[in-house]
Amino acid sequence: MPDEVVREEAMGTVVAALEEADLQWKRLSDYSVMVTLPGTRKLQTPCRIDVGEHALGVHAFVARNPDENHEAVYRWLLERNLKLYGVAFAVDHNGDIYLDGRVSLSSVDGAEVDRLLGSVLSYADDSFNTILELGFATSIRKEWEWRTSRGESTRNLEAFRGWLERDAATDS
Repeated sequence: MPDEVVREEAMGTVVAALEEADLQWKRLSDYSVMVTLPGTRKLQTPCRIDVGEHALGVHAFVARNPDENHEAVYRWLLERNLKLYGVAFAVDHNGDIYLDGRVSLSSVDGAEVDRLLGSVLSYADDSFNTILELGFATSIRKEWEWRTSRGESTRNLEAFRGWLERDAATDS
């Protein structure tokens, strides 16, 4: 089968899988789409899918460059990579954290697209709070202190309540 036919079929498979999963997506080009994966901890994970000449690429933004503790964040990500399916954590030239993966076009079917997107969603969502705790603890702590001192809502910081309150008790 000519490469262009395989590429067209793979793109059709991707679009069909996105439609079947009822995901919010838009076409960026003939062979590229952007999909928004809804999460729990990380509320949305933007994910680009590129259908190349020989491989399907998945690229998802997870978190911006950590404010602090880079070595611990990157070590944790590398250790996680040993357990991941289809994608791996990566860092771009700005230090921003992504999940990135490639599979051969010959393996692209609806189930594989679903597995890859499920992997991206699961790994981004499950890792998000740990990345924040390791790489943004000072900012989170300052935000918590500011909000509690003024009686403001801490609802979106509740995932960090345990270590924030332990830190406050230790400081007292």
